[in-house]
Amino acid sequence: MPIKLLNRAKMTTSTTGTGTLTLGSAEQGFQSFADAGAVNGDMIRYVIEDGNNWEIGTGTYTASGTTLTRTVAESSNSGSAISLTGSASVFASATAEDLKPQTYTSTLFTATAGQTTFTVSYDPDQVQVFMNGVLLISDSNTDVTATSGTQIVLTEAAEAGDLIEVVAWSSFEAAEINDIEAIALAGL
Repeated sequence: MPIKLLNRAKMTTSTTGTGTLTLGSAEQGFQSFADAGAVNGDMIRYVIEDGNNWEIGTGTYTASGTTLTRTVAESSNSGSAISLTGSASVFASATAEDLKPQTYTSTLFTATAGQTTFTVSYDPDQVQVFMNGVLLISDSNTDVTATSGTQIVLTEAAEAGDLIEVVAWSSFEAAEINDIEAIALAGL
């Protein structure tokens, strides 16, 4: 499930200890998670501040009872959940992990006469194949079949010396952004 990012959502919590948060009211100048677009079952990236203690993680938002589970990614408590005092703030926030660019690897082959199969590792949904600089079409196996994750198979055999480039993109799952303003704030 993708992480959902919210704009200007910051709430109080009177929760104590290290368990699930019960969300209170929106802090002045901010909106509640629900007003910012959170719905039951959304996975939210959160930050908790409680005095000098802090915690960053992901949590599942529950509209009934208005709660947020806590799965800690990092914290001022050596990566463990901080023990809340009953006067903390929790807000939705993007992290550096949410804004990582997609990466790729490029593998270049020089074909032999009649060659149709090229062995390379890739995600079938994240690959492009070029022959002599021209993008080949893989829909309905028109020019190339790229479905196994280990082999690229040309529909028509290559000629000796043809350059076959396989661009394998890393899997990428963008955070769901509730508002275009969040994109602008992230500088994208």
